Amino acid sequence: MNLSVPIISVIVGAAILLFGRKLFWLFVAALGFAVGLEIAAYFMREPPQWMTLLVALGCGVIGALLAILLQKLAIAVAGFVAGGRIAWALAATFYVDHMHYRGITFVIGGILGALLLLALFDWVLILLSSVEGAHLITSGITLPEKGTLVLFLALSVIGVIVQGSMLRRSRGAVD
Repeated sequence: MNLSVPIISVIVGAAILLFGRKLFWLFVAALGFAVGLEIAAYFMREPPQWMTLLVALGCGVIGALLAILLQKLAIAVAGFVAGGRIAWALAATFYVDHMHYRGITFVIGGILGALLLLALFDWVLILLSSVEGAHLITSGITLPEKGTLVLFLALSVIGVIVQGSMLRRSRGAVD
């Protein structure tokens, strides 16, 4: 297996984990990239790696352009995608029969994520980007299941703390 996707996943995940609020366009682009990886696998059985990367990069570019040109729409779309992915990951973690409810879980989580991100932009963006960054990092690293969970939780907390302290400092400088 080519190591480029896990390495890219860890690098982009670390950037989103620590700077997701400041680099909103990168957060949306990474979500597009992650969705593109899943779309390629969904529409083609065992697609070639170049096709998967091409679809993922295309979705990432569309996400970045959305974030730059249509920020409110991008906020809602990013909240929907991140909320849906987080809801589905939580269902997969805690509910054995989660595959039967994948669509509805994603939609409900997506709607909640979009509404929360629009209403409480800074803190929800910090939380969602920290969780998504931690997810990208842990998906690029092979560990035992419990080790992955512990690393995911620790990275999520670190991301929230780092980005939250940067937000407080930037607001303190304005006041």
